[in-house]
Amino acid sequence: MATDEQEDDMRQQAEVGTRRIDARFLDGEAYEFTARGHRVRVDQPVTDGGDDTAPTPVELFVGSLATCVAFYAGRYLTRHGLDRDGLRVGADYEMAADRPARVAAIRLTVHVPPGLPADRRAALLAVASHCTVGNTLAAAPDVSVDLA
Repeated sequence: MATDEQEDDMRQQAEVGTRRIDARFLDGEAYEFTARGHRVRVDQPVTDGGDDTAPTPVELFVGSLATCVAFYAGRYLTRHGLDRDGLRVGADYEMAADRPARVAAIRLTVHVPPGLPADRRAALLAVASHCTVGNTLAAAPDVSVDLA
């Protein structure tokens, strides 16, 4: 049986490589991106000129972090024979007051299922705190924008 660290290493090795996501304009302030055949729409609130038909890119960003933390916490629970029912992650975020426009702070709260043994809490928190999206924010990737 693999240890938690070995499973993490195997997962990271399987995830290495270049992948593609394509984003395109739809209408108004709405855009859509596709990933592995899945379509995800983003829009802006009415107050920002959109139609509020979908989350904003920033909400999707924060939601991506929250769901990544939830996924890692859920996998931990499953590996240890514990129930995922009731697992959820809340995310509060603040936008920076200065420029450049960016998210300044994110606070995540993992709500664990009832009955989680006290001696498992610290380990679950450690695993959830090192999800792929969180690790990416801690060691920021090189980002470049080019024109085609």
